[in-house]
Amino acid sequence: MKVTSTVIPDVLIIEPRVFGDPRGFFFESFNQREFNAATGTDFSFVQDNHSRSAKGVLRGLHYQVTQPQGKLVRVVRGAVFDVAVDIRPASPTFGQWAGLELNEDDHRQLWMPPGFAHGFLVLGESADVLYKTTEYYSPTDEACLAWDDPGIGIQWPLRSPPILSAKDRQGRKLKPV
Repeated sequence: MKVTSTVIPDVLIIEPRVFGDPRGFFFESFNQREFNAATGTDFSFVQDNHSRSAKGVLRGLHYQVTQPQGKLVRVVRGAVFDVAVDIRPASPTFGQWAGLELNEDDHRQLWMPPGFAHGFLVLGESADVLYKTTEYYSPTDEACLAWDDPGIGIQWPLRSPPILSAKDRQGRKLKPV
């Protein structure tokens, strides 16, 4: 496994070793021991989530307030622009974002530790996104940042206005501009 830092050092790109031949491919999508050694962390994952979204859907930027979730995100079908926003108040990168394309072809994964808001934009006809979390989902603890918060300034690769849920249309700003 290859690990590369993003513009936010705590947000990491994980690239598994993929073994392919004319029959297809094989790779180990997750190994707790190797993940901890490669990332220098000691997190355990408690929940796996699977999301399917249509073209133009933007989900996020979601986070939990008192039970923050670390997330390991990958795409098994399609492609997304995946984003992590640092919402840790004492962090030197507070309010900054890291984003990259995740797709079914290169098998890259994005790791964001607890304390980040997460969102993604579907780039193709549809996408299946799988993500592991370090904390259980708690609907009463969930919050949402505005996907278009000018104080964060995410450069979404939009070709038209995104398709948003009612919750995502009501996201709040992280900090005053």
